[in-house]
Amino acid sequence: MIRKLISRVLGRKVRDPQRAPAIIAAAEHGLQREQISRACRRTVEALQEHGYQAYIVGGAVRDLLAGLTPKDFDVATSATPEQVRHCFRRSRIIGRRFQIVHVNMGAETIEVTTFRGHHDEGSGNRAQTDEQGRVLRDNVFGSQSEDAARRDFTINALYYDPTSETIVDYHHGVADLRQKTLRMIGDPKTRYREDPVRMLRAVRLAAKLGLAIDPEARRPIREMGGLIENVPPSRLLDEMLKLLTSGHAVRCVTQLREEGLHHGLLPLLDVILDQALGERFVLLALESTDRRVREGKPISPGFLFATLLWHEVLAKWEPLKARGEPAIPALFVAMDEVLEAQAEKLAITRRIAGDIKDIWALQPRFEQRTGKRPYGVLQQPRFRAGYDFLLLRVESGEVEAAVGEWWTGFLHASDEHRAAMLLPPAPGEAKRRRRRRRPATGSDQDRGLAE
Repeated sequence: MIRKLISRVLGRKVRDPQRAPAIIAAAEHGLQREQISRACRRTVEALQEHGYQAYIVGGAVRDLLAGLTPKDFDVATSATPEQVRHCFRRSRIIGRRFQIVHVNMGAETIEVTTFRGHHDEGSGNRAQTDEQGRVLRDNVFGSQSEDAARRDFTINALYYDPTSETIVDYHHGVADLRQKTLRMIGDPKTRYREDPVRMLRAVRLAAKLGLAIDPEARRPIREMGGLIENVPPSRLLDEMLKLLTSGHAVRCVTQLREEGLHHGLLPLLDVILDQALGERFVLLALESTDRRVREGKPISPGFLFATLLWHEVLAKWEPLKARGEPAIPALFVAMDEVLEAQAEKLAITRRIAGDIKDIWALQPRFEQRTGKRPYGVLQQPRFRAGYDFLLLRVESGEVEAAVGEWWTGFLHASDEHRAAMLLPPAPGEAKRRRRRRRPATGSDQDRGLAE
């Protein structure tokens, strides 16, 4: 009776966890094994030939059902990591928090995960957690049904068998995807405590797939957003990069604000999304990134974070200049302060931080359009990124349009035309002359030898 009542209210069947999963045939789901990479199919087939269960799982199945091209393919299996490793000569076990196996097939690397089991409070099968409930280490293995229950959202708990071309669906994931609903498996509060990054993932998946977050999963996000403070910076960086390079970054950042996750998550979002000029600059940058993703062009994490953090730099740089500090040294002081503060939230690598600084350091040099200085700017390794950054500043209204137009013309002009474009020195600008060394006299040479 209760199940029928809930079914009528929600408009969907309530699956008994003890019942068998839905087995969806190819004629119904529409996926074809040719859509799966050959390396992934070979990995699944090899595990099955050794007597293990093996399926393509998670995001790849979800994206294919949504009409998207997966970035990679993951495999879930009943084989333990050691058993998987013995099935493939070119493989290695990695990870401590979640132990997985990387199987190398040609140029492709397939991530193979063993089915996860339930946390049993009454036995030794218990995941290691911190005082907030976040899972620190979890290598409890179990059955496929337990693995499905352990996954975060119903649309991620889909298992595709390329041999039979069927989808195993334990939690109505296919139906939820068709109904444009992002639904959590289990109690949302418990699942968010286990892994607070799931709140960010909910925002990213909803934006990427055009889904509405189920009210039960959405309601706790605002009150539990503070748990993200407890996430290691390296994991937060990884999730933020996925969010910003999803091709739907504008929608993701907009929804972060709607869910209240921008406050405290990233210092840059706290301020920028409350400033008209800063918000316009960031949204222009994210729109450009989304456009590049749709066109299949490469994305630079350094450029992305340079745009997101730029107004934090300005907020520190301008007061230093107002106090009479030289512009360039003051800029480097502001850059270091911002990146150090950000390091507490995101584990930005040295390479990315180097790219960010190069882009920022070029900005005041674009103001120098006299003498030989513009030629030196053109020779900088990060000129193109710095130039694109300048155009965003122009488009947002931070820099006069004439500056961007001048550099666009200078970039594409002939050598003769470039020489004609150089601006005259400002009135009263002192010419810096290289000091020539006075030739040493005989007495000077004798003195140098004596010393």
